[in-house]
Amino acid sequence: MSSGRVPRPARVRMTAAVAAVCALSAAGLVTPLAPRATAADAPPYSETYRPQFHFTPEKNWMNDPNGLVYYKGEYHLFYQYNPSGDAWGDMSWGHAVSTDLVRWTELPLALSHDDKEMVFSGSAVVDTDNTTGFGTRENPPMVAVYTRHDKTTGVQSQALAYSTDRGRTWTKYQGNPVIDIGSRDFRDPKVQWYAPTRSWLMTVSLSAEHKVRFYSSKNLKDWTQLSEFGPGGATGGVWECPDLFPLAVDGDANNVKWVLVVNLNPGGIAGGSAAQYFVGDFDGTKFTPDDDGTYTPPAGTVVQDFEGPGFGSWTATGTAFGPGPAAGTLDGQQTVTGFDGEGLANSFHSGDATTGTLTSPPFTVDSPYLNFKVGGGRHPHQPGKILADFDGGTYGDWTATGDAFGPAPATGTLPGQQQVSGFQGGGLVNTFLNGDAGTGTLTSPEFTLDKRYVNFLIGGGNHPVGSAAPTVLELLVDGQVVRSATGKDAEALEAAFWDVRDLAGKKARIRVVDANTGGWGHINADQITLSDTRARPGSQETSVNLIVDGQVVRSATGTDNEKLDWASFDLRPYRGKEARIQLVDMNTGGWGHILADRFTAADSPALSALRRAHWADHGQDYYAAVSWEDAPDGKRYMIGWMSNWDYAGAVPTSPWRGAQSIPRQMALRTVDGRVRLTSEPVSGVKSLRQAPATATPGTVTNTSKALVGPAADGKALDIEATFSVKDAARFGLKVRTGAGGEETVIGYDTTTQELYVDRTRSGAVDFGSTFPGVQAAPLKAVNGKVKLRVLVDWSSVEVFGGTGEAVITDQIFPDPASQGVQVFAENGSVKLDKATVWHLDSSHD
Repeated sequence: MSSGRVPRPARVRMTAAVAAVCALSAAGLVTPLAPRATAADAPPYSETYRPQFHFTPEKNWMNDPNGLVYYKGEYHLFYQYNPSGDAWGDMSWGHAVSTDLVRWTELPLALSHDDKEMVFSGSAVVDTDNTTGFGTRENPPMVAVYTRHDKTTGVQSQALAYSTDRGRTWTKYQGNPVIDIGSRDFRDPKVQWYAPTRSWLMTVSLSAEHKVRFYSSKNLKDWTQLSEFGPGGATGGVWECPDLFPLAVDGDANNVKWVLVVNLNPGGIAGGSAAQYFVGDFDGTKFTPDDDGTYTPPAGTVVQDFEGPGFGSWTATGTAFGPGPAAGTLDGQQTVTGFDGEGLANSFHSGDATTGTLTSPPFTVDSPYLNFKVGGGRHPHQPGKILADFDGGTYGDWTATGDAFGPAPATGTLPGQQQVSGFQGGGLVNTFLNGDAGTGTLTSPEFTLDKRYVNFLIGGGNHPVGSAAPTVLELLVDGQVVRSATGKDAEALEAAFWDVRDLAGKKARIRVVDANTGGWGHINADQITLSDTRARPGSQETSVNLIVDGQVVRSATGTDNEKLDWASFDLRPYRGKEARIQLVDMNTGGWGHILADRFTAADSPALSALRRAHWADHGQDYYAAVSWEDAPDGKRYMIGWMSNWDYAGAVPTSPWRGAQSIPRQMALRTVDGRVRLTSEPVSGVKSLRQAPATATPGTVTNTSKALVGPAADGKALDIEATFSVKDAARFGLKVRTGAGGEETVIGYDTTTQELYVDRTRSGAVDFGSTFPGVQAAPLKAVNGKVKLRVLVDWSSVEVFGGTGEAVITDQIFPDPASQGVQVFAENGSVKLDKATVWHLDSSHD
């Protein structure tokens, strides 16, 4: 969130999810998580997850970097700060200074909230010519331009404060605000001196409109509007923290382009918060991007366009999709746009309250890609290993006893039964076959508990274990019931989960039991999966899924928007296999619907606006990125808040919460024929290096092994490695490896030509449903080689690929004992040309 504005719905949903988990715990359906160990009593900067060379405040909450300016030998870092605690609130400007962008000294609070305003994000300049009159030419003032958030009205306006003692003490301008348009979404001014017109230039966000506005002033007090830019690029969330600066392309001073950075939340490339950018020209009044945003998808063969009167051979369950394709916008819905022709699949029938699925007939995969348009709610599919989805027309190798289950799964509501909802696909377990009179059991084959959770959908009677006649879903280990769940006397299936981390590696079975012949004497169950992400009670997915061998292998969801956009599934790994397309709406909350159209088999992928946009970082933890003004030698350094609003308030740190990324030197380089914004860690990081540990070059084949040995193991590292691509499907490094299978994987996928970070098993990942996952960035090998630089800190990894054109920043929270460093190759061989590991000293005094 930029500016530190009022907490967003994502944080509200997090709170609701926690409340729902607590409710399940109280009902005996969930094992409560043990509290995380903290190091609250440890000396400052030695706590369990405390970064050693990234800036963090000694205590309390921090988010966006603000007021970045260089003055009299010091880089100033102001930042959104809560002086009252470690949660968002009472937003003020904290302050730190550095001479090398690595070693920071935290100073007293700079700009404080008061009873009328909170001090949201903004910038700082040195008023060298004293245009404001706040200082003198001999002692020019440092001026902060910040967003004033009115505590009473919520209106956001732009205000000034000034300092004449190098930023140590500040005075708020009595004439504030200097720009007020009466908006609640007008924030994050970035101000700079624009020499050609000898005036100040402000770049500021109209966040809800996905626009950036430019203003000009001679004295920082009186402003004239110049122009606006946007919408453009990615618009799946609000636009915040804009920045505008010039850079020479490939170091050529005669070829200068302007970079407009616009931070986005949510809707980033990896989910949640992210920093996108545009490259173009600025003429002193208007920014014009080089990319005009037009797009033509690849040609192909249309396999479903929803232009007929019905769904044809596609099968619908539930009522969400109606009897056939929609002709556009449905009653009560915002205007639907972006679909082709006259019809589309639209699950808004009767509003968001309905659920259901729409499934294609089986088909043989014979095209490299499946392109389609998707819109609607952002409720992604939660990945996992399906133990049973009961969609195949039989129980397969599950064993049934008694007469309650019948010869095959039910396809929905049975005779005499109230409406059954909330199941997925075309089948489910439903023991109402003979009314409530039937009894019996249904038992799975044995399987290994190799994930953290067992997720499932459950409904029916509320008769738990211990009742005289239970209706339950059970987990059995060594023949003993170790977990159980029951319904709520309701036919709607709801999501629940069992935490099975303490049973890792054990053999288990699932058993469905109906021993009850009284009222509500039946059970409904579906979608039993193993996953490293626990199911979220309440709201469920709105997605388009590709199902192969009973598993969801590809998935796409909407962006909380009624405009359909292109998406693509890579089918190449499944060529020759039988597959199905399934549209899923299991959500009855806000944006609880899905839109889809124009499924097309093609030889190349269609790109969404999200994928067509340009990203300064492809990780989940780089947001509110802005750059320093007046840096020596005209260099452009940038820093971002190393977190994501999806889970920022829940990360397991104390007594501080929030970290900044490593500052990066930015450049424009021509990469693969396109001008790209690249970044590399500031040179000051190298001053922290200890003696190097060097790996032995050689070929790595189908294995993971120590990169160097114990000498390379550690929690704060700088790693440089070069690989020669051979026939391995994936290769790279694993860091922070340790007991229990903990690892953070930094790899390269030769099939997709992508750099990736997999943090699903990186340590503590269960505090936010969107935290575990894999983030990827396009990266082409150059002359058959892939170069990586990896910064590992106590709770983060920052990966720079190639010449800095592919960057991924992710927080991790491993066990302190997990310190291993490995090299790996999968499905083939790779040559490790060279690799060097440096332990890094702490930047704290």
